[in-house]
Amino acid sequence: MMIPENALSVTTLTTYIRAVFEQDDRLQDVWVQGEVSNFRRASSGHLYFTLKDGKAAVRCVVWKSTAMRLHTLPKEGDSVLAHGYVSVYEPAGDYQLYADKVRPVGIGDLYAQFERLKAKLDAEGLFDPLRKRPLPAFPHRIGVVTSPEAAAFQDVLNVLRRRFPLAEVVLSPTLVQGADAPPQIVRALERLNRRDDIEVILVCRGGGSIEDLWAFNDEMVARAVAASRLPVISGVGHEVDFTICDFVADERAPTPSAAAEMLTPDIAELRAGVAWLGDQLRESFARQVRERREDLNASARALRGVSPAARVRIFRQRLDDWNARLTGAQRARLALLRERVGARGQALTAASPTAILARGYALVTDAVTGARITSASQDAPRLIVQFHDGVIRANVEKEE
Repeated sequence: MMIPENALSVTTLTTYIRAVFEQDDRLQDVWVQGEVSNFRRASSGHLYFTLKDGKAAVRCVVWKSTAMRLHTLPKEGDSVLAHGYVSVYEPAGDYQLYADKVRPVGIGDLYAQFERLKAKLDAEGLFDPLRKRPLPAFPHRIGVVTSPEAAAFQDVLNVLRRRFPLAEVVLSPTLVQGADAPPQIVRALERLNRRDDIEVILVCRGGGSIEDLWAFNDEMVARAVAASRLPVISGVGHEVDFTICDFVADERAPTPSAAAEMLTPDIAELRAGVAWLGDQLRESFARQVRERREDLNASARALRGVSPAARVRIFRQRLDDWNARLTGAQRARLALLRERVGARGQALTAASPTAILARGYALVTDAVTGARITSASQDAPRLIVQFHDGVIRANVEKEE
C-alpha cells in the first residue's frame, strides 16, 4: 500500500497540536475550577492531580518551583481554582493544565458526601472498636468479594498461594466500580454469609480516584459490611485511600495484597515454628524421662531400704554379727577354761602320788590284803613297794 505524501507521523501530529494550543491566547491564561482527584507528589517535588466535575476531567501539573510557593497543598476531594496554561504532553499525547496558582474553593461534592456519611455511621456506632471481631488465625476457607478480572484478585491469590496454600479461596464475583457496583457488592456479601463453610470475608479492589472507589463509600455497602455474620477485612485502594468500607470492616488493610498477608500466617514461619516446637518437645521429653528415671531410681533405693528382703538381709547380718560375737565369746570362754584346767592339771600333777613318788617317796601296801602300810608297826610279811617308775615286791625279814 502506498503511503500518502501528506501522511503525518505521531510526533509531527502531537507537535502540531501543541503548537496550536500554545498559539491560542485563551488557553495560555486560563482559570479552571474542579475537584481534586488522584493527587500525587512525586519524589522530584512536582505535583500531579486531576481536576474534575460531574462530566469531564483534565490532568494538572504543578512544577516544584511553583509548589514551594503554595501556602497549602491541595488534598483529595478539595474544590480548587487552578490558573495556568494548557499544552500537550507529547510522549503520551495528553493535554494538561500546567498550573502556576492553586487556590482552594471548598470541599468537593464527593468528599462532602463522604464526610456526611462517615459522621452519620460513626454516630450510629458502626465504627466502634468494641464491635470489631478478631480475624481467624488459620482460615481454611476465605470468601473474596471483588471482580474476577481485577488485578487485585490475582494479587490476593498470589499472596495466599505463597503464604498459606492450605487456605481455599471462594470468589463471590461483583462489579467494583460504577453505579451498578453497590447492589452487586451487597449481594456478593450476602451469598458468602449464607454459607456455613466460610470463615472470613475479604473485600478488595485496586487503587483509583475517589470516584473509582466510590462504590465502597456507598451507605448500602457500608451497612452490609457492618451486618455481616462473618468478620470482614477491607483491602480497598492504596495505602493513602480510605473508604467508608474501611471504617465499618473488622480490619482495614492498606492494599489488597496487605489484606491477604494480614489474613493468613506465613507457612514458612509456621514450619520453622513447628520445627522449633518439635525440638523443644523432644528436649522436654528427654528431660522428663531423665527426671522420672532419677525419681524411679530414688524410689527404688527407698523401697530397697524398707523392703522385707532388705530387712531379712539386715537381720541376717545382725544374726551373723551375733553368731560371730557368740562364737568369739565361746572361744574366749573355752580358752579361759583351758587355762584354768591347765593350771589345775599342773597343780594336780604336782600334787599327784606319781609326782610325790618321783621326789623319792614310795607307796607301800600289804601284798596279801592290799591295805596301805603307813606305819612300821603294821604286820605284813609281804609288801608291794611302788616307786614313781615301777613296782617291787618285798618280804619282811625282820621288824625293827
